[in-house]
Amino acid sequence: MDFSSINWLAVVVASVSAFIVGGLWYGPLFGKAWMAEMGFTEDDLKNANMAKIYGTAFVLEFIIALQLAYFLGHGNTDPSVGQGAAYGLHIGLFFIAAAMGVNALFSRTSLKLWFINAFYFVILLTLMGVILTVM
Repeated sequence: MDFSSINWLAVVVASVSAFIVGGLWYGPLFGKAWMAEMGFTEDDLKNANMAKIYGTAFVLEFIIALQLAYFLGHGNTDPSVGQGAAYGLHIGLFFIAAAMGVNALFSRTSLKLWFINAFYFVILLTLMGVILTVM
């Protein structure tokens, strides 16, 4: 893999966007529903090792953004913002959400929980695709 054409600042910004989207998604938008579906209480969340969770999440989101940047730059093309959004949307919907759907079926989790978790990534990857092509 040739990472020489990667815009590293864009990858970092796309990675940080995961925390902004996640803060909204798992906060005011779907936070209470997600907690209920997971069976978590406020105390459960307060007693978690947040440094480990956020630190590891950032590394994983960075890997996602880096690979999306690689895919967008593959073939020595200069993708448009629309192409970046479309790549992110398709990867989010047809890879991540579909795979999480299979997992949800076998794990016997609710459709609601699948929607909350899977569509976070659909929205996030679409946004990352835009960020990576704008910068």
